[in-house]
Amino acid sequence: MQSGIAGGIALGIFILSFTTRIMIHMLIVGSTKSSSNVVLSLNDKMSEESIIEVVRKNFPDHLILGEEGGITGDPSSDYLWCIDPLDGTTNFAHGYPSFAVSVGVLFRGNPAAAAVVEFVGGHMCWNSRMFTATAGGGAFCNGEKIHVSKTDQMERSLLVTGFGYEHDDVWATNIDLFKEFTDVSRGVRRLGAAAVDMCHVALGIVEAYWEYRLKPWDMAAGVLIVEEAGGAVTRMDGGKFCLFDRSVLVSNGILHDKPLDSFAVSPVLVKLQKMGLLTSLQGKLSSSYFQLIWFLGF
Repeated sequence: MQSGIAGGIALGIFILSFTTRIMIHMLIVGSTKSSSNVVLSLNDKMSEESIIEVVRKNFPDHLILGEEGGITGDPSSDYLWCIDPLDGTTNFAHGYPSFAVSVGVLFRGNPAAAAVVEFVGGHMCWNSRMFTATAGGGAFCNGEKIHVSKTDQMERSLLVTGFGYEHDDVWATNIDLFKEFTDVSRGVRRLGAAAVDMCHVALGIVEAYWEYRLKPWDMAAGVLIVEEAGGAVTRMDGGKFCLFDRSVLVSNGILHDKPLDSFAVSPVLVKLQKMGLLTSLQGKLSSSYFQLIWFLGF
């Protein structure tokens, strides 16, 4: 198993380095908003196809779940690759520096290896940094070990959340949470890329991040990077988290109970429970990945 995990992270670094070059090229040739739709289509396709091609060549018996291409590979595999070729699509379209390529590898339902390339800077100064982690091996940014912050007071913390594209009741409930936490912290940011948000918690520049209605490829890499950086990951009701759950709270661990306490007394939590977004899927991990993914409609 360890050789598979080591191979997974080594491969993740290689393919993300490759897709980084593709992404930067696309940013250069598509720097105007008028060409953004073409750039997005080309980038998504090239990024995911390049990753899948390398995974299939090196791990032909592994299962792959991609945001663009769905599920492919061996349905009976213990390994599942979760690939997000472009996390933060709208940001990329506008040249706004908060997007990433994200690859996470699961072994029997548990995050085993992760790699995220975050694009930073902006027009005329694009750059990137790579976050990596293996189960039990720590978390790193550009090869240097990283750790979550030690902030223990909510009023001194900076928080992050995310919103989906649909402006429905689920979206509205998070607006309420956004307001609540803005009042008790130094502020709440909304950057628009889940993998990036989690990596920022791991890096120690923000203290916590929450969101719901995410997909496995949004979280597979980020949750492991946070945990290996010393942080905590649960569902928003405090329950044990699995990658197929629909809500997530990640933090530096020290103040994890404080947002949980706020959730517990907030009327928003009741709304989320009624919407089924806090239901645990942990028990369903006894099923094969293929069965679970089919059941959830990913």
